[in-house]
Amino acid sequence: MEFIILSGMSGAGKSSGAAILEDLGYYCVDNMPAALIPKFAEMCIATKGRYEKVVLVTDVRSGDEFNTLFEALDCLKDLDCTYRILYFEASTETIIRRYKETRRRHPLTGEGISTKEAIEREHKMLEEVRVRADFIVDTTNLGSAKLRERVFELFAESGALDKSFNITVMSYGFKYGIPVESDLVFDVRFLPNPYYIPELRVQTGKDKPVYDYVMSFDQTHEFLKHLYSICDFLVPHYIEEGKTSLVVSIGCTGGKHRSVAISETLARHLQDAGYSATAMHRDAGRE
Repeated sequence: MEFIILSGMSGAGKSSGAAILEDLGYYCVDNMPAALIPKFAEMCIATKGRYEKVVLVTDVRSGDEFNTLFEALDCLKDLDCTYRILYFEASTETIIRRYKETRRRHPLTGEGISTKEAIEREHKMLEEVRVRADFIVDTTNLGSAKLRERVFELFAESGALDKSFNITVMSYGFKYGIPVESDLVFDVRFLPNPYYIPELRVQTGKDKPVYDYVMSFDQTHEFLKHLYSICDFLVPHYIEEGKTSLVVSIGCTGGKHRSVAISETLARHLQDAGYSATAMHRDAGRE
């Protein structure tokens, strides 16, 4: 069983780090008192594999002395659990700015204690945790995309960044409205419409006769060539910018024939490229 102990300075981005680790399949618990860590580990072990990867966020909010944390980590070793300490920090000026922007107060501020003094006190309190850390991440100049990339570098398996990016290819009918969740929208109403062929009208683009009809035209293959090219170009850049999901909407008049066939084809192309892609058909069941 694997534990990540996520600690560090208040305002350094631990909440964002925990959310990124959740995307990697870790079960995250925020602000757990150190004394409860061994009992919590025993409960996880008792689930027989349900919680194999756990992140525990612990910092000065718990009010614990950090020697209690190190005693708890020794207990983890006795339970045959592995752990690594991930420490987040940032410059004093950056932390002060972040607290001003969020209008929250540092947990150590109080009567007669400024935010700067609280940060300096926290530095001293966390000094030993920092010394023992396996990884130190300075978030001073890291935006959300770069922070995600850094955490993935440390804890993700090869290719996990791409696999964690979820693509939904959604067919829809223009007469029912463009899906509000769309990131990219394409219109395939320029293709010949199977609706006007009586034996195809009652079928959908997932049925072979309709699919073959849509794919029988040169303009379909020319369009797919351009559609593949733009998606192949855009998706890696979306990932690089820290986006975690993408909705590509393909529309035709009723959302039953042409858009369904094209959506199925695009989803397969993206899957073949190694992405997690799913075709969904919002309006295919409508009359």
